[in-house]
Amino acid sequence: MPWWQKRAGQTDTRTEDSADAGTAGNTATADRAATVATVTLARVAAALDKLDIRYLTDGGGTLIALWERHAVLFALEGPDDEILVIRARPHMTVPPDWADRSYRVVNEWNHTRRFCKAYVGDPTDRGQLPIYAEMQVPLGSGAHDTLLVELVDCAAAVALGFVDWLHDEGALL
Repeated sequence: MPWWQKRAGQTDTRTEDSADAGTAGNTATADRAATVATVTLARVAAALDKLDIRYLTDGGGTLIALWERHAVLFALEGPDDEILVIRARPHMTVPPDWADRSYRVVNEWNHTRRFCKAYVGDPTDRGQLPIYAEMQVPLGSGAHDTLLVELVDCAAAVALGFVDWLHDEGALL
């Protein structure tokens, strides 16, 4: 019997064989659950390696992957380093007189996309405005290696899409 309540009129459609298969599936799930571990930057680096994404490490251990038009930072933040932060930044910046346009473009991205929320950063030393897209994933309970690879892969793909969008449809860069 499933853990959720059945609605009126619903019946259990599982056969005896499928019920037995469910038990086998629980064993496989238990085996995978045993591989859940604390997320560390070393594990994030291993995920990047698995995806053949080259990266640099700064003095604090933060990982930075570089592409032709953007970079993506991978860091752990929070009181116990339990939040995986993935932050994309195009190499190009926006002149200060485009600030209003920048906010409109960033808001358009945020209203039409689910992953990686965009924002306009503080002016650089030269007064230019950087544009960012970021996602933060709380992983205090740990994660499977497979999930970590999927998160990193998703973030890399969305970052590329974000930068391409800023150059094309967003017409900001």
